Amino acid sequence: MWKRISLIILAFSLAAALAGCGAGGDEQTLKVGATQVPHAEILEQVKPDLEKKGIHLEVKVFQDYVTPNKAVEEGQLDANFFQHVPWMKTTNKERGWHLKKVTGVHIEPMGAYSEKIDKVSELKKGATVALPNATSEMTRVLLLLDKEGLIKLNNRNGEKTLKDIEKNPKNLKFKPLEAAALPRFLDQVDLAVINTNYALQAKLNPKKDALFLEGKDSPYVNVLAVKEGNENKKAVKELAKALHSPKVKKFIEKKYKGAVVPAF
Repeated sequence: MWKRISLIILAFSLAAALAGCGAGGDEQTLKVGATQVPHAEILEQVKPDLEKKGIHLEVKVFQDYVTPNKAVEEGQLDANFFQHVPWMKTTNKERGWHLKKVTGVHIEPMGAYSEKIDKVSELKKGATVALPNATSEMTRVLLLLDKEGLIKLNNRNGEKTLKDIEKNPKNLKFKPLEAAALPRFLDQVDLAVINTNYALQAKLNPKKDALFLEGKDSPYVNVLAVKEGNENKKAVKELAKALHSPKVKKFIEKKYKGAVVPAF
């Protein structure tokens, strides 16, 4: 009896070992951090293609713009996909990190939203405008507000802060907040300039709901990023290739209908 049980256990052990060798022996796991919309959704599209090449893509979703870079710098993630190059360069400079662009994937035109007005001309004097508090994002917003004629900057070069506003004809009051929190404060301000990924998560449609948007010529392309020195790893290069496929381009165009624009 015991001999028979031992043989059964041995048979199961051998089967499990063989299954492990056949299914995952050569498989490599690639851990990538992303914000939920649209980044994680786009990454999900390429999972099957990478599996065919022996690469298991593990997507970890974040709700902020700092933690996913810290995780890449410290080696907890192989890459991340959520940011544009100006943000990455600012992060590297401020924190002494070594993040590097692998490839650009898409543009998320930043937009201005309001629950109190239907068009910019209705914005009253002394109105409160919420905007992201991070340096690179604030620069982006101030350039957009300058382009819309709501403020006048001393110049359009380099990083900008509220101190660089030369003219403020409507005497607008600015409320810097964490980027992820902006949609939650929309009912408490007159206007909020929100990153498209957070707008989409809040069920806002940039094409329909935004009072104005960045143009398609925006330099703020969202990129796949790694720690410097890892950009030529085979799995990373395969992911970059997959993100530039016709399949991904079609998905972005169909899913987001212009709120997210392919950059390839």
